[in-house]
Amino acid sequence: MSRKGENIYRRKDGRWEGRYIKGRREDGKGIYGSVYAPTYQEAKSKLQKAALNSKEFLPGLSKDTFEQITKQWLTAVRPQIKESSYVKYLSLVEKHILPGLGSISIDKFTTDSMEQFIHKELTCGRLKDGNGLSPKTVRDILSVLRQIVRFAKGQHCRVSCDVQGVTVKVKIKETHVLTIPNRKKLEQFLIQENTPISDGILLSLYTGLRIGEICALRWEQILLEEGLLQIRYTLQRIPNLDYDKKDVSSKKTKIIITPPKSSCSNRDIPLPMFLLERMKRSLPSSRQAFFLTGSCEEYVEPRTMNNYFKKILRQCGIPETNYHTLRHTFATRCVELNFDIKTLSEILGHSNVNITLNRYVHITLEQKRKNMDMLRLSESLS
Repeated sequence: MSRKGENIYRRKDGRWEGRYIKGRREDGKGIYGSVYAPTYQEAKSKLQKAALNSKEFLPGLSKDTFEQITKQWLTAVRPQIKESSYVKYLSLVEKHILPGLGSISIDKFTTDSMEQFIHKELTCGRLKDGNGLSPKTVRDILSVLRQIVRFAKGQHCRVSCDVQGVTVKVKIKETHVLTIPNRKKLEQFLIQENTPISDGILLSLYTGLRIGEICALRWEQILLEEGLLQIRYTLQRIPNLDYDKKDVSSKKTKIIITPPKSSCSNRDIPLPMFLLERMKRSLPSSRQAFFLTGSCEEYVEPRTMNNYFKKILRQCGIPETNYHTLRHTFATRCVELNFDIKTLSEILGHSNVNITLNRYVHITLEQKRKNMDMLRLSESLS
């Protein structure tokens, strides 16, 4: 199976083609050659031999800087990924990677230079105040660097950097879960409020929807007869790459509605009966309408939804937290009710149960006490 960046593709005639840079024009642009084989492995072997014999691979002939390779990678990867992912990559490249590494010749990019760059980002990489970037952001930068280096190797550039050997430890943030009294207080308020926004929050609390998923939800995704909620889209605001300062109508950001971040996030969730009955009483005139507005055109974006949520928390006298707490609370409650973990994992849209166990399932102090009480009871009976 070919990997992104290797420049090995399966042709329509069934053969495998491998492309490599066999030389350079005067302007520095690559001159490509190709090898063909009936299998991927044979094509890969032929490609490696051809690349070794090419002028491009000879020591001292690589003129590409890290900036040139990075821009080539961005061009190559853009059609293969979601727009939101490309915007994120571009931001990391322009703000951090190119200012720090852009002028380095790709064949002089070593493990040492990578480690020095990562250390600098962790200690003083923040553009606003010169403080260090969070380990999570630096890990994202490192992930992009790994892809760029893999792409460079696929272009048969000489890269001596061991990108897999460089790591960044990320401390897992403590996640917040609503206490049972606060959850009940919130539920009571939402049921009495009886608005599309309050119903959306209630739905998230009982299904674990992400904020982008509830914002993108339309009534056509709610199958009342089957009792199912279909998750097919997510809504988010991203930087607008076509923004033009000279055009007064141009916006710096834009809203996009796209399929969720992974195929596993496309899912059908059975709805509790009380939610179904509540929804049947709230049907809009059009099935195309957004759930949170009842309008086919108007939507609520994530930032606004999070602000609504915080306002409701204040009205309920509940400590402030973010919208994702509803998802954590749902998962934790399901575990306390002895949900099958595989079932819960699919409801949450995770690719495997380990993500569910490690990221979203938080054992409460009450649950720990119950377990310890069981242990003491067993000992007293023995």
